[in-house]
Amino acid sequence: MSMTNSLNRPAGLVAIDREMARQHADAIASFHGATDLAERIAFSLRTTGRLLLLGMGGSHAVGRAVEPLYRALGIEAVALPLSEQLGQPLPLAGRTILVTSQSGESAEVLRWFAEATEPRGDVFGLTLEEGSFLAKSTPSLIGAGGTEQAFAATRSLTISFALHLAVLSALGVDAAPALAALQEPETPFFEPALAALEGVTAVVTSGRRLQGLAEAIALGLTELSRLPCFSLEGGQLRHGPMEMLGPQLGVVLFRAADPTSELVALMAASAAKAGSPVVVFDASGEPPVEGVTTIAFKPATGMAAILAMLPVAQAFMVAFAEARVADAGTPVRSSKITRSE
Repeated sequence: MSMTNSLNRPAGLVAIDREMARQHADAIASFHGATDLAERIAFSLRTTGRLLLLGMGGSHAVGRAVEPLYRALGIEAVALPLSEQLGQPLPLAGRTILVTSQSGESAEVLRWFAEATEPRGDVFGLTLEEGSFLAKSTPSLIGAGGTEQAFAATRSLTISFALHLAVLSALGVDAAPALAALQEPETPFFEPALAALEGVTAVVTSGRRLQGLAEAIALGLTELSRLPCFSLEGGQLRHGPMEMLGPQLGVVLFRAADPTSELVALMAASAAKAGSPVVVFDASGEPPVEGVTTIAFKPATGMAAILAMLPVAQAFMVAFAEARVADAGTPVRSSKITRSE
């Protein structure tokens, strides 16, 4: 992988390297440390049958990624940006609410707790900072290792998924395949994917059941490379946006061993036919799609697929940015903790 520690490497990327180097161990520790509160959250979910996942940025992408995992258990799970809940709220009564903020201090988190006066269901938090406003305001799942220091979310995403894995395990999901992905991480060769996207000026990421993962990586690509990189769910990409495809628009798809796998394969073929360079992170176990660049993983689904692909996709997005931006990883218009709306 292109994760060298040369003297010329931007300080922001060195910071990301440090976070990523410890994310597997911290995620495993987070999973094991979350047992008691995970049981409480699981009890609440069995009682309400409805889950509202609130967060911003990468925290919202995590919510989007776990929506289908909770829905598969019969739980009515909906992920909304916290800003949307503030401006056009869903009713909160009778729902289990999980507010995610890696810092626990973002502007929207502070305002939601200050202003929301309507009846609420059970409210829980998910954060990396045990001394944060969020952790002090409501019972919270706390990630191991403390606050993430680097700009773009990497370790915080992996830990957030591990904390959700603890809740899913308390609900009866077999956590062993996902834990195995953390304990024995795969490191497929992704340099051909970087070469395939060398000439692009924008990227769209997409998935079906892995759409939340696609959204997380699109955010990281944009933050680090400063190019337009955004995400569209696979069906939505079909409905009009295919018009943008061509040699300068890269397509990055996420595919797992689930019933939507063939739809992702069809999109890969269509995008390649339209002239876009296509990269597929593929844990489907199916043959690779002709004419696209495949980064192959062992067959996996659900959280196991997410935790196998995410660290590799993170390394890919870092290398993609490093090839384009001299000071990649150093924000110029943003901050690690967004304190204004």
